[in-house]
Amino acid sequence: MSSSTYSPPVIELQQIKKCYATYRKPIHRLWQSFVVKHKFYDEFWALKGIDLTVNKGETVGIVGKNGSGKSTLLQIITGILQATGGECRTEGRISALLELGAGFNPEFTGMENARLNASIMGLTREEFHQKLPDIVEFCGLGDFLHRPVKTYSSGMFVRLAFAVAINMNPDILIIDEALAVGDVRFQRKCFRRLDDLKESGVSILFVTHSTDSVLKYCDRAIMLDAGELKMTGSPKEVVQAYLEMMFESDVQVGKSVQISATDYNVDFDPTSDNCVLQGSYNTNEHRWGDGRAKICNYEILQNGAPTNGLVQRGDTLIVRMSVLFEQDVQDLIYGITVKTGDGNAIYGTNSRLLGKLPTEQAGGDLISIEFTLTLHLLAGDYFVSLGVAQDHQDKDNIAIDRRYDMIHLHVSETSDAFGFAALDGRLALIS
Repeated sequence: MSSSTYSPPVIELQQIKKCYATYRKPIHRLWQSFVVKHKFYDEFWALKGIDLTVNKGETVGIVGKNGSGKSTLLQIITGILQATGGECRTEGRISALLELGAGFNPEFTGMENARLNASIMGLTREEFHQKLPDIVEFCGLGDFLHRPVKTYSSGMFVRLAFAVAINMNPDILIIDEALAVGDVRFQRKCFRRLDDLKESGVSILFVTHSTDSVLKYCDRAIMLDAGELKMTGSPKEVVQAYLEMMFESDVQVGKSVQISATDYNVDFDPTSDNCVLQGSYNTNEHRWGDGRAKICNYEILQNGAPTNGLVQRGDTLIVRMSVLFEQDVQDLIYGITVKTGDGNAIYGTNSRLLGKLPTEQAGGDLISIEFTLTLHLLAGDYFVSLGVAQDHQDKDNIAIDRRYDMIHLHVSETSDAFGFAALDGRLALIS
């Protein structure tokens, strides 16, 4: 669905701000109630002027680090929190699935909580009883619906909360990371229902750390950081920026060694970017990293012969990359990822998983490594990303040179299957 078909806007935020007062001692809160002219608190601005418009039938994903203001923003839209400044306008009924167990009385049964939430949402008793069979069927809790929710597991909480939220005839559905809890089968069931709601014109706004979900289900994405709207755009663009922010380098990059092209016995200049000269190079690659090493060349071989990226199902593909180190680096990781055209990763591996390469290199070193892949892929366009990173205890890894979607592969047409994976299915009649 193109953005031109969205009308009218159902959520409009203008310069939304939220400030929390943090008191160092409990007594300071009491003093503040008597002494208005003096501040006994520190100000924490969770949101710093957010502008956002969500149109009817649009699905928008919100990504950002923990503490960036994502949940606060959703709570203001739902009316749970009042903004310190700015204007929030919504049209239609809002159904929200926020933090686990929010809005549920732990002493009530699942059924009683479902009835209570329906009343809060404005449904009549008759409307609720019409919806009840769908709620019971979707959540699949059986007799647990008649037990207090304080006895529920986190997965059972989500089952009930989601079943209630989607059956409240919402115009706007808001989800805050809740679908990360629960089993995989139920998550898939939820996303199928989200597709149905979207087709019926429901606007969906959800917070998630799953970048794959943003790429697959969202029409648009936004990124928050430290209470500010850092970026809004296509899911692929925002996800790339989010990953770059998450894995950006915080190390002190030292002075690079002096390197001359004549120092190396190779048929290319390692001090230049030779990747752009390859026939399979994608000019729309996304490159980032701290630059302590650089991927300076690559080559792809199709069944042992050079190729310009036109390949066939079942081919053996060798991807060679040359890396020039400008500084000493330890704890190295070399990786490769294969993605679909819309950015969904279908395969990836790295030297940390395979454990077969040296993890230290000195400034001035030029190394070449190769990945061997068997292309069990069906017809279509695919993109290969290559990367050099450094293992990191807190961030998992730090990007040194990542070249996302650098290589474009086109797998020739096939007529006996559909999808991405070539599983070589066979059909037989057994009498």
